[in-house]
Amino acid sequence: MPTTNNHRFHRVAAKNKPIIGVTVSEIRAKEDAQRVRHGEPTQTEMTLGLAYMRAIERAGGLPVALPPLRDENVGPLLEQLSGLLLTGGPDIDPACYGAEPHPELGPIDHDVDVFEIELCRQADRRGLPILGICRGAQVLNVAREGSLIQHLPDIAGGTLEHRQSEPGDRTTHVVQVAPDSDLAQTTGGGPVRVNSFHHQSIDRLGGGLRPVAWSEDGVIEAIEDPDGGEQLVFGVQWHAETLTAETEQLALFERLVEAAAQAAARRRADTDESEQEAEDSGAHAV
Repeated sequence: MPTTNNHRFHRVAAKNKPIIGVTVSEIRAKEDAQRVRHGEPTQTEMTLGLAYMRAIERAGGLPVALPPLRDENVGPLLEQLSGLLLTGGPDIDPACYGAEPHPELGPIDHDVDVFEIELCRQADRRGLPILGICRGAQVLNVAREGSLIQHLPDIAGGTLEHRQSEPGDRTTHVVQVAPDSDLAQTTGGGPVRVNSFHHQSIDRLGGGLRPVAWSEDGVIEAIEDPDGGEQLVFGVQWHAETLTAETEQLALFERLVEAAAQAAARRRADTDESEQEAEDSGAHAV
């Protein structure tokens, strides 16, 4: 197994732990919610695996679940965040990338898709670090005007099972990682063993993104922005949040948290500079 250099990521000081927004892509209708004895009445619910939150916490960040909000609230929400984790979930409405629905398209929620794509775009413009997991990598690609393969069996030929029956903490295949990529630097280089729970994948690449990992059947398994500068932007097709017992998988979240801490520090420095300039200007005016 590839291992991560322990000195590559610096443990974030407790007082400076960055807040990482975590999307909630699955909304459960009131009629599908489970009634709990002596619990509250059933209502429309957000559904999110705790493994995402635990992965961010273990990496040194503070995770906050993000419900779908109206467009006018996306900016104020992002003002409070230092990084963004785009999670897995249902298929994305193909209308979001200008395609007709495939017969094998799963359940979709257009409103959630629109929110997450706008959230990603605004976070991108603000220079926030972004990590996409499974659907989240696809949201990142669509947010940058890319498109998706709607049903992998149509093009992959069935040589590799991309929807495993084994639990999420088990790996079932290997991805080859581009040696010159940020992903290789993060995971320690070399092939990475992954799990697989998707029937869709990236087709046309979004602007500024490049593929950096592939399964043996040629499916794109990871993307990143090589020209992001100080901003970290990358996505993986596997569910790394359930594999954090492995060093190279936890390293993905450590990298996100470290980048978020750096982004928060830059923002604090900019705020301090602006306040000092305002104070100096006021002093001169007196």
